[in-house]
Amino acid sequence: MLRIRALTVAAALAGVVLTAAPAVSAPAPTGADEPSIAAALTLSPAHVPAPPALLRAYQRDLGLSPQAADQRLTREARASQVRDALSRTLQGSWAGAWLEGPDATLVVATTDASAARAVTAHGGRASVVRHALSALDDAKKALDRSSDASAPEATPLWYVDVKANTVVVQSSDDARTEAFLQESGVDRSLVRVERATATPRPLADLRGGDAYYIDNAARCSIGFPVTQNGQPGFVSAGHCGQPGSNATDAGGSSIGTFQGSTFPGNDYSWVAANQGWTAQPQVNDYAGGVVTVSGSSEQSVGGSVCRSGSTTGWHCGTVEELNATVNYAEGSVYGLTRTNVCAEPGDSGGSFISGNQAQGVTSGGSGDCSSGGETYFQPVNAILSTYGLTLATG
Repeated sequence: MLRIRALTVAAALAGVVLTAAPAVSAPAPTGADEPSIAAALTLSPAHVPAPPALLRAYQRDLGLSPQAADQRLTREARASQVRDALSRTLQGSWAGAWLEGPDATLVVATTDASAARAVTAHGGRASVVRHALSALDDAKKALDRSSDASAPEATPLWYVDVKANTVVVQSSDDARTEAFLQESGVDRSLVRVERATATPRPLADLRGGDAYYIDNAARCSIGFPVTQNGQPGFVSAGHCGQPGSNATDAGGSSIGTFQGSTFPGNDYSWVAANQGWTAQPQVNDYAGGVVTVSGSSEQSVGGSVCRSGSTTGWHCGTVEELNATVNYAEGSVYGLTRTNVCAEPGDSGGSFISGNQAQGVTSGGSGDCSSGGETYFQPVNAILSTYGLTLATG
């Protein structure tokens, strides 16, 4: 139960079912490290042991022992720093990155074969590909623009697949999808069409639970506590409420009012809390404890991520793609992260976190936690930037 004076971060994932080219051998490094990469390596944060509940979830869902999970989190944090430095160094030849294998090896794609040594010099593996990430992103933007009027029914999902160096468009009707692609004007050589196997839907329900309620009707979950000029509050999914909607806890006590909300297009919102509430930098681990949030560094494709929700508790998996467009019946939502983490109705709006780094709030998905499925989240940094919010960290 949410208590006065405490905004438990993930208290629950909502009442809403919105809920490559082969690697190449690179020349030996010359010994001249790029300054930005060297600087990133020296800024590696001190190791912080992962909470026991998080390690148990990694063991259950990823088959990792507590020691292996802790080691993986450390490697992923370091890989994120190297990835960010390389993206700045490679610039126009940057084609994305992902983590691969049980050791979370960083693979960096580039269109410039001569840049491969900058990758291998810092412990990564290079993959030389045809298309820069900027070209794939532009192709996806063309699809997004074409879906502004209405989400195409035959294409429930599209995203940039950095591993395959292409834009993937899922389709339930090839003829209609091809017509949509032609209308969008997208370079067809950048697109691969795949058969859609599921239909995303907003993760929603009207059942009571350990979450927050909107206008004494729908139920959603707190994503991450935040502040705005000292005003405490929290972020959640946009489909949960409209500006002016009231948020209350399970006991009926007022938390606050929705100040901003966007859906479709994006799927995020923020609620300003009343006096007496404190924005705690915590996520409910559904094992009697909390996970402390320390920042919001974005996880790589292939990296591990966990979700906290009121219906199904903690579940973990990996990031499949970044910057996906999901076409719900209500309209398109852009810029979502696709994961293989399961979710169920009642899990919407809650926290996605990797180690101690906030990732985003649950938007929607397909499947369930018995048979498996996939779930999409709205990256938290976009929400913070849009509303001028500061993530509560500890």
